[in-house]
Amino acid sequence: MIKRILTGDRPTGQLHLGHYVGSLQNRVKLQHEYDTYVLIADVQALTDNFEHPEMLEANIFEVALDYLAVGIDPEKTKIVVQSMVPELAELTIYFMNLVTVATLERNPTVKEEIKQRNFVKGVPVGFWSYPISQAADITIFKADLVPVGEDQLPMIEQAREIVRRFNRLYAKVLIEPKAMLGAMARLPGTDGGAKMSKSLGNCIYLGDSPETVRKRVMSMFTDPKRIHPTDPGTVEGNPVFTYHDVFNPDKGEVEELKERYRKGTVGDVEVKQRLYDALNHFLTPIRERRAEYAANPKRVYEIIMEGTRRGRELARATMEEVRTAMKIGYRFG
Repeated sequence: MIKRILTGDRPTGQLHLGHYVGSLQNRVKLQHEYDTYVLIADVQALTDNFEHPEMLEANIFEVALDYLAVGIDPEKTKIVVQSMVPELAELTIYFMNLVTVATLERNPTVKEEIKQRNFVKGVPVGFWSYPISQAADITIFKADLVPVGEDQLPMIEQAREIVRRFNRLYAKVLIEPKAMLGAMARLPGTDGGAKMSKSLGNCIYLGDSPETVRKRVMSMFTDPKRIHPTDPGTVEGNPVFTYHDVFNPDKGEVEELKERYRKGTVGDVEVKQRLYDALNHFLTPIRERRAEYAANPKRVYEIIMEGTRRGRELARATMEEVRTAMKIGYRFG
């Protein structure tokens, strides 16, 4: 039988090049090999957007546009909205009895994300329970594999522990998922930061106009020790060259630019201009497909609703098995 994949994103706005490198390009490839479900995790997005829930609807649409623009095929991939599958909330509640507070507090992924969000009024319970919610997401769709980066491995291990405990206590009805590590390079931000982040404003979005892309590229950090174009420069760790390596298909040109940069015979402006040309060539078809879908919102919503319908159908079947295993599939009367 074909194996099933579950992956997804929190809808916090448009997706950027970091998302493409980290997950989207891999999803486009994997959808031809696996039964693929992509979850738009709007409930989890509420953990740090609960004061402005009205933003989620627009964000769900934007994320769906980006999926379709990069090549996610709705005939092969089911795009599912988390909050529209209420069975997920039910399974999350059952799973809460299989995890201790101490286990959640030790989860390194949760600790790191709490640090990044800098909660000033305390951490919401919803955020602490994120690993439990994610375990429900994965298992309710009977996912065999979950494509993740290394930083998410503790979350998958948490899900595996929950499944093992459930199957041991009740019946072996849930699949123990495996992490699927790929060549998911982390793209640095345009400011040279470790990663792109919407909150830091160091992103190039998939839907950005050519003018915006040019502005962001021309303002990118390079070698801080290089004062003049004739100074020898450092290529390693230089964000502009990292982007060249990823997005410039002309590898000969990239190697030539690196050699000249090291020798001090090319300026930052030319290197950035060549990068802009490569990025614009890469983004143009994505931008065009995005605009086509954006002009037909009814079609986008139909795709979301059909994917969610199919996702909920699978979730209902799983929950029937779960309730029966737990001896709570009541048949009164």
